[in-house]
Amino acid sequence: MRLLSSDERVPADLAGAVVALGNFDGFHRGHQAVVARAVARAQGEGRPAIVATFDPHPARFFRPDAAPFRLTSIAQRARLFAAAGADATLVLRFDAAMAVLDPAAFVGLLAERFAAAAVVTGQDFTFGRHRAGNAIVLAEIAPLHGIGVEAVGAVTDAGGSISSSRIRQALVDGDCETATALLTRPFAIEGKVIHGDKVGRTIGFPTANIALGDYLRPRYGIYAVRGRLDDGRVVDGAANLGVRPSFDPPKELLEPYFFDFAGELYGRTIEVELVSFIRPEAKFEGLDALVAQMARDCDAARRILSSVRPD
Repeated sequence: MRLLSSDERVPADLAGAVVALGNFDGFHRGHQAVVARAVARAQGEGRPAIVATFDPHPARFFRPDAAPFRLTSIAQRARLFAAAGADATLVLRFDAAMAVLDPAAFVGLLAERFAAAAVVTGQDFTFGRHRAGNAIVLAEIAPLHGIGVEAVGAVTDAGGSISSSRIRQALVDGDCETATALLTRPFAIEGKVIHGDKVGRTIGFPTANIALGDYLRPRYGIYAVRGRLDDGRVVDGAANLGVRPSFDPPKELLEPYFFDFAGELYGRTIEVELVSFIRPEAKFEGLDALVAQMARDCDAARRILSSVRPD
C-alpha cells in the first residue's frame, strides 16, 4: 500500500484516479461500501483507486481537548484499504489552511493537486469551511473541473444506519459483539509494547503493556482478546483494559496476557483485538485473590475464543 501526503502532488502513475473520499475512521460496513464502489469504478475504467482520509480527524482539530474517540490509526486504515483493493491511501492533513477552504477551493485541490478523475463519497459526507459542502454541492462543483461524482447511500441494519457513533457507543458499553458486526472485524488497538511494573511476571501472568493513546476508551474491564504479532503469528489471550485499581498509582493501559506464548515483545508493535467483554475492573484485597480471579478470567477467555475463529 502506497501512502501519499496531501502536501505533495499525486505521483504521475496515480493521476486520473477514482478517489474514495471520507474520514473512514473505523472503516465500518458503510465505509466499505463507498470504497468498494470506488474500486469497482476504477477497475471498470482502467484507473487507479485511491482512498483519501483526514488526519487529524476534523473533529479533533476543532475540539483538541475532546476525549479520545479514534477507532483506527492511519496504519490500520491503510492496511484495510489495501485489503479492499485500493492502490494508495491519501492522507489529507487537516490543519488551519484546510479548515478555511470553501467547497469550491477544496474541489480545486482534488482536481489540481490530486488529479482526481472521479470522486466517490457517502451521501452524508460534508466538507469545506463550516461544512458548507455536501454530496449535492460536490455534484454541482466537481464536473466543472472534469471530475465525476458518485454518492453511495447509507448501509443499514435493524438498528438503523451503520455509523462510527454506533460503534463507539457499543464499545463504551462493552458490547464487543455489536461493534464487531458493524465493523466486520473486532475493534483493535495497535501500539508498541512498553515496559511496565512487571508485576505480572511475578504472579505468572506476564503482560504486554500498550498505551491507549488517541484510541477511544472502551468500557474498562477484562476482555477475551486476540493478538496479531509483527511476525504474523496470531495468539489468544485475556487482557485488562483500564487503570488497574488493585495497584497504586493507577495507570491507564491495555495489558494483554497471551496464552502459551514464550517470547520477548518489548519494543515490538502488536495489534490487540477486543473479542468479548468478560467483567468490569475490580479491586482485590491481596495478590492471592487477584491471581485466583485472573485464572478464572483466562478460563473464560479460552472458552469464548474457542468458538470465535480468527480471520
